[in-house]
Amino acid sequence: MKDITSSDLVAPETMRDFNAFYQKLVNRQERLYRLDDFFGMGEAWIAFRYEDVSAILKDPRFLSDRRKFASQQQSSPENSSVNELLEWFKSMPNMLMVDPPDHTRLRRLVSKAFTPRMIEDLRPRIQQIADELLDKVVSRGRMELISEFAYPLPIIVISEMLGIPGHHQARFREWTHKLAEGALNPGQANLVQEALQEFIDYIQSLISEKRVRPGNDVISNLLQAYDEGDKLNENELLSTIWLLITAGHETTVNLIGNGTLALLQHPEQMQLLREDPALLPGAVEELLRYAGPVMITGRVADEDIEIHGTLIRKGEMVMVSLAGADMDASRFDGPERMDITRQETDHLAFGRGIHLCLGAPLARMEGQIAFGSLLRRFPNLRLDVKPEDLAYHYSTLRSLVSLPVSF
Repeated sequence: MKDITSSDLVAPETMRDFNAFYQKLVNRQERLYRLDDFFGMGEAWIAFRYEDVSAILKDPRFLSDRRKFASQQQSSPENSSVNELLEWFKSMPNMLMVDPPDHTRLRRLVSKAFTPRMIEDLRPRIQQIADELLDKVVSRGRMELISEFAYPLPIIVISEMLGIPGHHQARFREWTHKLAEGALNPGQANLVQEALQEFIDYIQSLISEKRVRPGNDVISNLLQAYDEGDKLNENELLSTIWLLITAGHETTVNLIGNGTLALLQHPEQMQLLREDPALLPGAVEELLRYAGPVMITGRVADEDIEIHGTLIRKGEMVMVSLAGADMDASRFDGPERMDITRQETDHLAFGRGIHLCLGAPLARMEGQIAFGSLLRRFPNLRLDVKPEDLAYHYSTLRSLVSLPVSF
């Protein structure tokens, strides 16, 4: 196999046969690979094996906050040039991008809305949303699963949690895709800037409305913390709301889309799940491992660190492949095989360590309800196009553009 580039990681052929792609990388002798340029961000190391990925994500010497090693000045997003606005966006101080003690403080503020009890209380409402979405398409006998089910389900849920009006929800999909794809393509800076400015303007207007008419929702609670002083600064408030909107729906959209495609491509597994709904929790874990949305995340070394004889110098970027780790045969028996009865459920789809996805319990519940509802309501669910004709977004998320199905 030739030396890989960052573009190989998100190429269409990789997305269509990701299991084979990652298994080749995991099975090679090298433990760390050197990328000459990671999507315009400079040189980076990348790890694919489960043991290495897990260790790096848990190691406090690898930081999430790259601002420590860049001469970026945090500024207000208003009246910024394109480059300044993009630099501000890259340095947004949300939970994913900072380290303790800021990470501890921000996560504590947000975690109040994601307790197991609060998530479980949402189950009837999530089921109601799923049923209403499927009711709209049942008489047609077909649907485009991403836009008509996988996207609206989680965006309605997170919007209701945050207190966002329903008629604003459709805009988020366009904004998040422009930002995700533009982040890997420096030539799209103007399009990214336009989407980012619209997103920021929207969040600021939402904050103004919540200050006048607060509700029993997450954004109103964050505003209360901000107004009480020194728990949140303005940029933290903006970027935390942005993170909750995007992370609160984008990964679940792709879990439902990728997971449905995987079931359709493994009809014996789909039939097994249809016959025994008690397998749903384990099936969601296997779909997260086998077809999880987040393929890559990154850290930066806070000191010189040696891994398997390779010296990673202070300030160097280290990317970790969650998708590769979950295809590692040293951790999973027959990782290329999808098995919804698999007992090995310690996948890395939600990350590991202090940055383990806060919304994981919500995503799991949405996945269980989505797949359970689809299989119960549509026993003859089938793919309407050839798998090789499906398109994916150019992103470090495994993200289908569309998924036409009939039933």
